[in-house]
Amino acid sequence: MERAQAAALASAGLGLLVLGLKFGAWWITGSLALYSDALESIINVVAAMTAFVALRVAAQPADQEHPYGHHKAEYFSAVIEGALIIVAAVMILRDAYGALQDLKPIDAPLVGVAVNGVATVINLVWGVMLMRRGRDWRSPALVADGKHVLADVVTSGGVLLGLGLATLTGWLVLDPVIAVLVALNILWSGWGMVRDSVNGLMDQAAPAEMVAQIRRLISEHGAGALEAHDVRTRHAGQATFIDFHLVVPGEMTVAESHAICDRLESAIEGAVEGAVVAIHVEPAEEAKQRGLPVI
Repeated sequence: MERAQAAALASAGLGLLVLGLKFGAWWITGSLALYSDALESIINVVAAMTAFVALRVAAQPADQEHPYGHHKAEYFSAVIEGALIIVAAVMILRDAYGALQDLKPIDAPLVGVAVNGVATVINLVWGVMLMRRGRDWRSPALVADGKHVLADVVTSGGVLLGLGLATLTGWLVLDPVIAVLVALNILWSGWGMVRDSVNGLMDQAAPAEMVAQIRRLISEHGAGALEAHDVRTRHAGQATFIDFHLVVPGEMTVAESHAICDRLESAIEGAVEGAVVAIHVEPAEEAKQRGLPVI
């Protein structure tokens, strides 16, 4: 099993453990905030399984119907996770509204805080790890799953704060009010996740620093060519598609120009993980004065 898929599957397993702990905390206390936190953890488990399926699809090789591969499947997962976060926030807001109409005392708050606290620490450690691995492996699905888990940590932190303050002060209204504030934060997080995923589906260019690196590699390893122009990039999951036009002397043979292309492809693919390079060779008369000179 590919490493990103294994991480997504592990995330689902840990999500079930956290879900059990949070429902246990709610069962002990009867707190609406803890119940809402447990509901959001259900979304975490579903999101992790969605990420796992998306990664399995994205790992499939290119075929006749998908000649560029299945990399963008990860972005669909991220969009779904963002939408699920928004659903969780709406559920919390609905339950909080009901609680504001009928305030109830909280049973065994210290035990509930302790159990939920353990679940929150597990989520915090795992969420940070997912974010790091997702960025290192350039997996939008894992990054989205990590953001979702960390959003759950924010939810839990707000819930524990509300529960603690309500217990210390006796102001039961703090329980649902804190839940409302946390739900609004979750809504903002979900919107950001959907926005970033849509950018990926719309073929957003690689980061500026990566584009600068690619242009530098073309300049350094394109000896024998005259210039390169129309350098374009786009991200698709763990792949970065790179294409550009390479201008060579008109008298250069096909074999000679092909050797330059091979050298450029090797240099770029060695420096940019997941790079898929396509080079269009042109004769000297196609040169553009604004093109990228090669050394």
